[in-house]
Amino acid sequence: MIFDTHAHYDDMQFSDDRKELLHSMADNGVGNIVNVSASYDSCKRVVDMVQDYPFMYAAVGVHPDNVGDLDEEAFARMEELFTRDKVVAVGEIGLDYYWDQESHDLQKEWFIRQLKLARQLRLPVLIHSREAACDTMEIMKEYAQGLKGVIHCYSYSKEMAKEYVKLGFYIGVGGVVTFKNARKLKETVEALPLTSIVLETDCPYLAPTPYRGKRNNSIYIQYVAAEIAKLKGITYDEVIAQTEANAKELYGIL
Repeated sequence: MIFDTHAHYDDMQFSDDRKELLHSMADNGVGNIVNVSASYDSCKRVVDMVQDYPFMYAAVGVHPDNVGDLDEEAFARMEELFTRDKVVAVGEIGLDYYWDQESHDLQKEWFIRQLKLARQLRLPVLIHSREAACDTMEIMKEYAQGLKGVIHCYSYSKEMAKEYVKLGFYIGVGGVVTFKNARKLKETVEALPLTSIVLETDCPYLAPTPYRGKRNNSIYIQYVAAEIAKLKGITYDEVIAQTEANAKELYGIL
């Protein structure tokens, strides 16, 4: 079944129909979802929410655009959430130089702190990196050795993707791969073995063609899987089966 490794169902865009949508997942071929926090405020909300759905798990961490919300007290409270059931990863964490909402030095500081936390907890990490390829790789080579995780919403070259795979990371592929202008990502998918790829939505964002611009959800991963199958010359079922196995191995879910 479909395993969505990165979603944001706590987002307000799901407020009107969240429960109904999530209860429809199994009937639409979705087996598991990891719901990922982004802001400090969302961390507890994400963990609380997944307790109500047997097929959902949580990742706890603070996105680079929101690290200004962190201080030592907030970080300690965030750490406490990892004692809760069904928390399977640290994320999403990383660097974002596109929006530049926080200084690069502050982003790096909290990225490293959260990588160290993941090492301490022996949990995988979900990495956000936008317009920050070199700095992300430099930090990962120093602080992520021995960790597992996903390079979420991958947007760099196929050569760099291979470097991340050597570090032990999966490449997260979502709706963007269905876009006509997504040449680099399509080349990356063609170049990597399927054993190095996981599926994700980043919903409610980045819906695939034919729903581009609309609210995304995990059911639409079928379009991502179909595009990967076409690019690699394999069947849709092969893509679903292998990426599900990859995600379960990553998160330690039986």
